[in-house]
Amino acid sequence: MRKVSKSQWIKFGIIALVYILFIVWVGNFWWLLLLPIIFDIYISKIIPWGKWKQSKNKTVRKIAEWTDAIIFALIAVYFINVFIFQNYKIPSSSLEKSLLVGDFLFVSKVSYGPRVPNTPLSFPLAQHTLPVLNTKSYIEWPQWPYKRLKGFGEVKRNDIVVFNFPAGDTVALNNQQTDLYSLSRQIKEKLHLSENGSQYIRNHPEEFGNVVFRPVDRRENYVKRCIGMPGDSLQVIENQVYINGRVLENPQKMQLNYFVETTGALWNDKIFSAFGVSRDDYTYKDENGIERIAVVQDLYWLQRLGITPAGKNQAGQDYFNPVYNIPLTQEALAKLKKSGYAKSIMIEPEYFGGFVYPVNYNMGWTRDNYGPVWIPRKGATIELTEKNIALYQRCIVNYEHNQMKIENGQIFINGQPANTYTFIYDYYFMMGDNRHKSADSRYWGFVPEDHVVGKPILVWLSLDKDHSLFNGGIRWNRLFRFVGNK
Repeated sequence: MRKVSKSQWIKFGIIALVYILFIVWVGNFWWLLLLPIIFDIYISKIIPWGKWKQSKNKTVRKIAEWTDAIIFALIAVYFINVFIFQNYKIPSSSLEKSLLVGDFLFVSKVSYGPRVPNTPLSFPLAQHTLPVLNTKSYIEWPQWPYKRLKGFGEVKRNDIVVFNFPAGDTVALNNQQTDLYSLSRQIKEKLHLSENGSQYIRNHPEEFGNVVFRPVDRRENYVKRCIGMPGDSLQVIENQVYINGRVLENPQKMQLNYFVETTGALWNDKIFSAFGVSRDDYTYKDENGIERIAVVQDLYWLQRLGITPAGKNQAGQDYFNPVYNIPLTQEALAKLKKSGYAKSIMIEPEYFGGFVYPVNYNMGWTRDNYGPVWIPRKGATIELTEKNIALYQRCIVNYEHNQMKIENGQIFINGQPANTYTFIYDYYFMMGDNRHKSADSRYWGFVPEDHVVGKPILVWLSLDKDHSLFNGGIRWNRLFRFVGNK
């Protein structure tokens, strides 16, 4: 063997030790087969890894240097993104005012333990689609089974959690913001179809796009607050959450939607801002793309809300004070009541919430009055009834990968008659703090443990899209703020 310097042995020793510790953490000792390659890179140098550096062609050396740097960066980013932390941007207002639209988060993978990727062959930083190319960012083979490495802790109640959207397993590419199951129900109701709505969607790819299936780790990332733990019985009564029959303390900045009838004058941006209402919540764009303040003017809804005319105009027609539909925290609500700007305030009726989970079975539940529902726990056994099948079929079939069918009143799971089922995963119930503007577990069900991505720990940047970058666009007071659980 060629003479090797002391520094080379030290470098090899450090790299080898880190690599072996990583293998022990991952628990896949097949990766030890790569250790001889590391030995050759630092010690034996049988393979001329740096041969390109000796080229006399300056262009070749420059291209090789850039290629080497890019490959190293992609590998480093891949491993950091998969096992340590990833960046996440808050896209919607479901957690306002706890987390704001435009917040950029560091999401810790080690807080709950990182998952070994289901689709290991993927492009770093692209969840499921490559930008510009508009193609899949991953290769479907191989697919590895669920395994979570040891982390610093477990999901706790009131944790804000990033997870893969469970109902995002099947999506229509032109309507990716809505899961196929909810979209099917909407289409069936809208078009008064006798057939299954999903079949209509599949038959009209020119309108809805192709329907695709995504592995767990390639589904959209969502962020919500975990309020229901495995084994809990959860119920929502008049917007108040109860866990096992006891009131769950609401988040400090929880919001509900209200219809606010003003004392007569139109509100301006300054008034909305005084009550913490963001522009997205009180404006819309007309057919010409001009942004306008949204005022409730539909006579049917005004009458249904019990709002009476403020008087008659010169033509003898009834006119109404301006009415706004806006989200408010309890602090902002109290402030509004004392302000003199509101003649009447009514909480948004529950029928505005639309269909809730399970979408194909009428439990009589609504957004504001939901449950009681039992949250599945690993190892727990349930009796299979019509109601339980409606609630837990997605868990049994989609998440725990069983086959289920019902013939002549008998339930078969994986071809065997079954009257009970034992869960193999823990599940969680997630809700947004902006309770009336959150697509959460009330609409698409439980979050399995294998869908949990990580815990947001730090807001490293916050951009307000309502302002230009150098005129209030950067929320300086939110930079490098730790994400709490209140």
